[in-house]
Amino acid sequence: MTEGSDVVRGERFSGGPARGFLSSMDADERIFEADLAVDRAHVVMLAERGIVEESSAGSVLDGLAAVEEAGYDRLSGEDVHAAIESAVIDRVGPDGGRMHTARSRNDEVATCLRYRFREDLLDTIDATLALRAALLESAREHVDTLMPGYTHRQPAQPTTVGHFLASYEEAFARDTERLVAAYDRTNRSPLGAAAFAGTPFDVDRERTAELLGFDGLVENSMDAVSTRDFLVEGASALASLSVSLSGLATDLVEFASDGYLDVDDDYASTSSIMPQKKNPDSLELVRAAAGDATAGLNGLLTTLKGLPRAYNRDLQTATPHAWAAVDAVVPATEVAAGAVATATWEEEALADAASGGFSTATGVADLLAMAGLPFRTAHEILARAAHEIEDGAAVEYATVAAAAEEVLDDSLDSYVERESVERALDPEASVASRDSFGGPAPASVEAALDRREATFEDDEGALADRRARLDSAADALDTEVARYG
Repeated sequence: MTEGSDVVRGERFSGGPARGFLSSMDADERIFEADLAVDRAHVVMLAERGIVEESSAGSVLDGLAAVEEAGYDRLSGEDVHAAIESAVIDRVGPDGGRMHTARSRNDEVATCLRYRFREDLLDTIDATLALRAALLESAREHVDTLMPGYTHRQPAQPTTVGHFLASYEEAFARDTERLVAAYDRTNRSPLGAAAFAGTPFDVDRERTAELLGFDGLVENSMDAVSTRDFLVEGASALASLSVSLSGLATDLVEFASDGYLDVDDDYASTSSIMPQKKNPDSLELVRAAAGDATAGLNGLLTTLKGLPRAYNRDLQTATPHAWAAVDAVVPATEVAAGAVATATWEEEALADAASGGFSTATGVADLLAMAGLPFRTAHEILARAAHEIEDGAAVEYATVAAAAEEVLDDSLDSYVERESVERALDPEASVASRDSFGGPAPASVEAALDRREATFEDDEGALADRRARLDSAADALDTEVARYG
């Protein structure tokens, strides 16, 4: 059996075919706990300011405790906000109606959304940190592991697995930065703005913000209830993360197909008809999460486009787009972390492939440019040499020397020693020579990983600090509520 009638609508707007259409109860379970916290903080503030009597505040807070214990499924109404208030009034009588003094559902819902969405953002940050930890650990293990590097999905230059994995860790670190920034702008309180024009009651907006763990206020009361740009920013960060995930998943799927990577059985499946198959299904679904995340962002932006100030019911349909992005991206990030941590890199196959497609040609061209030839001339020499090499054939010094003589009308060894060219033709030596800042040389990657791990630790600290502040605020709110028990 559900709770009583909607206290907001009463008898006047309680019927008709649009009632179900207007209801957000199916989606509001997500902010049930947030609404209870917001209600409690608001009631405590009202009592502290003398706007409601302490005895009335105590009754309301007792009613909220009973609603929480009964659970969301016992509620009915147009939305969770009115349903909770109705349930409190059913339990404690008319005094329950004092909980809505000096506020509107407009500032209430805006506060609840921020309260809940900030938790989703912190959970997403946590997931990115787990993925980055897996990438950093695996990169450390494979600083010296040769692999082919690609542009246009064609063999380009040799690199290392460590350099490859570190490239994704750095991308996910930027995703973390975006999520932290989105959190910080989400964590501002609109409570106390009322419908949009403020309130004549002597409310303390800073106090409710403090009790709810917000770092400050959305000051302008019209902006406070109208804006959903915090959802846009968060959904955008989620969409960006999903694109990074999609790229990583695609590379890992391709490497598995090429025989360079073995995806652990926990992150693979088999065919229903072909028993020999091992499919990287989980990574394909990680890749697909970008569709849900970008659709959520697009749906959110489209819903918000052109809305007038201040509150419009369209906003009710905006929020589920952000939830959809969260629900797609967080598990995808967690699965990607597990897949990276448990994958096995096939080092022999990778080393063999690292020299394919004359991947060291650029290194030889660089060597000739260092010896004084214009780089474009060196490029022409190596392009001619590449034309003479049959698919799969090893690159010989003689091939490069013949091409040089054609272009230069001079012998190659008058510019560089044969040993230097042969060294540049070797993938391992070629990688080792690329020791510029951020390059794939093992020493460069080791140094980069040291820097990346320092950044990772800073980001871990930032997450822990924000969680600790929220926990502290929740404890403080509990303490204040207990005073009225």
